[in-house]
Amino acid sequence: MTTTGQLAPETPTAEKEGKQPRSVRVVLLALMIAMLLAMLDNMIIGTAMPTIVGELGGLEHLSWVVTAYTLATAASTPIWGKLGDIYGRKGIFLTSIVIFVLGSVLSGMAQDMGQLIGFRAIQGLGAGGLMVGVMAIVGDLIPPRERGKYQGMMAGVMALAMIGGPLVGGALTDGLGWRWSFYINVPLGAVALAMVATVLHLPKKERSKAKIDYLGAGLLTIGITAIVLVTTWGGSEYAWGSGQILGLAAVGVLAIVSFLFVETKAAEPIIPLHIFRNRNFTLMSVLGFIVGFVMFGAVLYLPLFQQSVQGASATNSGLLLLPMLLSMMVVSLVVGRLTTSTGKYKIFPIIGGGLITAGLFLLAQMDTDTNRLTSGIYMAVLGAGMGFLMQITMLVAQNSVEPKDMGVASSSTTLFRTLGSSFGVSVMGALFTARVTDSMVAQGASAGGLPKGAALDAASLAKLPEKMREMYQFAVSSGTHGAFLLGAGIALVAFVAAFFVKEVMLKGAGPQKTAESARA
Repeated sequence: MTTTGQLAPETPTAEKEGKQPRSVRVVLLALMIAMLLAMLDNMIIGTAMPTIVGELGGLEHLSWVVTAYTLATAASTPIWGKLGDIYGRKGIFLTSIVIFVLGSVLSGMAQDMGQLIGFRAIQGLGAGGLMVGVMAIVGDLIPPRERGKYQGMMAGVMALAMIGGPLVGGALTDGLGWRWSFYINVPLGAVALAMVATVLHLPKKERSKAKIDYLGAGLLTIGITAIVLVTTWGGSEYAWGSGQILGLAAVGVLAIVSFLFVETKAAEPIIPLHIFRNRNFTLMSVLGFIVGFVMFGAVLYLPLFQQSVQGASATNSGLLLLPMLLSMMVVSLVVGRLTTSTGKYKIFPIIGGGLITAGLFLLAQMDTDTNRLTSGIYMAVLGAGMGFLMQITMLVAQNSVEPKDMGVASSSTTLFRTLGSSFGVSVMGALFTARVTDSMVAQGASAGGLPKGAALDAASLAKLPEKMREMYQFAVSSGTHGAFLLGAGIALVAFVAAFFVKEVMLKGAGPQKTAESARA
């Protein structure tokens, strides 16, 4: 058995042929199923939520079904990564699968909204370990140069989940009932659990004598929770200048500052701060945050534009995202293979940053006269940019640290992407709502009749008088213009940052030497 976790005795022959042994490929299939679980869940639940609220009630607590999951995922992500580094990844990863499946079963059995929110938190706790475990195990199993190809496949799985999630969710809800939106995770989780348990063989890790940094973990959890709540509630539940939001922001900043101080003293810190001394790792954290900011903001506000301005139904608006998602999937696969064949990667973040900036700028030009073909082309540009960046950020981050820090590198990169998505949805949403409201008022319409979030679906829009409908469509165009223009400005930071990435040739024998040579 090799130090990178490849499976003997097939490894030498497989490496000569440029292929991974069959047993490793089976494990990778199991890892993809696990990633599909984490990604597919939120996409499916979004479609089922109206039916869930109709049966359980509790409309006023609806947002917490998503928020509880997001909070638990974000707060637990770095802890899962560190536990894997200390105690070994296989057992920790299997534990996360069990917790996720248990949370899914309990969510499907929920009898009221309070129970559902609590069980979703359990599910999110497991989901935090799924994403980190997948990426860290890939880092253990696959040499750096081969890693790009497989992480490109992971990006393809993410795109597949975004495409298929709403369709699967609708079919399950209509055919079997909303509870099966959760129960569907059980057979998938069981398959992943069985495959990983029987086929995955990583080098045995001696139990570390270091104590877990409970104080650091607690402070980080408080800080992340406060930050996510600020971005979730700011501009929607509470005004940005309200005491609640300012108080949460203060708690978040104080907790993070305290966490950083504690980490400098801890014997076994949850996030070793020394990994940020590596230029490439820090840059990948920034790029990951921006990718999350842009991707989830686009996925949220593009369907809104398509439904409100272009008259698409909810289902069709999901299908109309195909140009973006397919281009992201194809480019991710191509970039992964090119990285594997050349061992080089610096050009990809630069191209990706440029395409994301261009794509968002083009989307910002859409108005009431923009047809679906044109918007589809713009989305394809944005998707291609995300494809260049999605998995390269994780690949370079893992290549920038020692093997002993693989888990915290994976979890930190995942955490920054999660926080970026939370900020993206919140900040772009606040700007969108403000511009829609201002545009309606400027046109002489009352903004008081707009629903929360300034969003109307196609059916509700059709009921408006023609003049009001035209005014609202113009306002939505104005709102998306502002949101996507802001996204383009944020993406420009990624484009500039990518030029400072240091090219370190990926090796086929493991990450040890490349991590050292990447330091700057």
